[in-house]
Amino acid sequence: MTFQPSFSGKKWRVLIVDDSASVRRVLSDIIASDPCLEVMGTAADPYAAAERIGRELPDVIFLDIEMPRMDGLTFLRKIMAQRPLPVVICSSLTEEGSSALMAAMEAGAVDVVTKPRMGSVEFLQHSRMMICDTARAAAQARIRPVRARRMEVEKKLSADAMLPARPGRGPSMVAAERIVCIGASTGGTEAIREVLEALPADCPPIVIVQHMPEGFTAAFARRLDGLCAMNVREARDGDPILPGQVLIAPGNRHMMIARAGAHAHIVIADGPPVCRHRPSVDVMFRSAAQQLGSGAAGILLTGMGDDGAQGLLEMRETGAATVAQDEESSVVFGMPKEAIERGAAARVLPLSRIAPAILQFWAGSGGAR
Repeated sequence: MTFQPSFSGKKWRVLIVDDSASVRRVLSDIIASDPCLEVMGTAADPYAAAERIGRELPDVIFLDIEMPRMDGLTFLRKIMAQRPLPVVICSSLTEEGSSALMAAMEAGAVDVVTKPRMGSVEFLQHSRMMICDTARAAAQARIRPVRARRMEVEKKLSADAMLPARPGRGPSMVAAERIVCIGASTGGTEAIREVLEALPADCPPIVIVQHMPEGFTAAFARRLDGLCAMNVREARDGDPILPGQVLIAPGNRHMMIARAGAHAHIVIADGPPVCRHRPSVDVMFRSAAQQLGSGAAGILLTGMGDDGAQGLLEMRETGAATVAQDEESSVVFGMPKEAIERGAAARVLPLSRIAPAILQFWAGSGGAR
């Protein structure tokens, strides 16, 4: 299969590749409802998709994993080898497919969404919002140059929906261990992997919010646990936050930090999407600002939107060390850029320098400050 680019148009164009006619129809309706997006076409399998791409290059591909004639993972690898394009994996929540999903992220997919399914009006609205937001973010990924476009943004909630803001410089007593808080979205799965693989088994306690659907975060944690020296798993309510351990927020639930005396632990809570996401980086960062103060480091990695920017600012104002990933190494320079513009990031670092900064923070030398 050989792809020849041929781009023109005012909207971001999406190609949907899925063997289910009903999924293609629902996805088409959702994407067509967004004024910044249009459905370039649909395909029932990768061969039909390749034929369409040969005639016209999409801005984004929504790709299923399990399909006839050629599976989505093989097709993704061919795309990335011949003509890299932003690809979003659109998958069902199945334990059997979790390893293929993680392989797809490693092969170059920029994000993952859950296949839309029937449910309440609220559920369908949230699904529509997440699919359209993901398509917009993928279209702006640094896989290839894209034109900046003005987008209509739906009303979103701040971290006030989960935690009220507090005045002051943070807690009177910091936690017994310094804790690193990392937030990421589009492109974040591979950025997080790169950071964690560079850390030793006796790393500082790390808590992570990665925008990812429910069911996929556990698979993501298992993949990292097999690649990294420290223990990595999906967080549970009440988990102590300990050295040598990385806890990843479960999809579709908010994760916060609480403290009993000098010891910190995880709180998992339901609630509305904050900054259009659940879990939200802002929610975790605000809880770190309120509970840990200067005992925390906040690191904001690649992603679309502004989730985490306000929370990182609150962390800096309470004495925490704060870092934003630089533009050159970000897949999407949205969240880090917003944090930098707000004055939330004390340091702006390329991805390769974030792990050393974490170790310097852990050693108490102020390297992440």
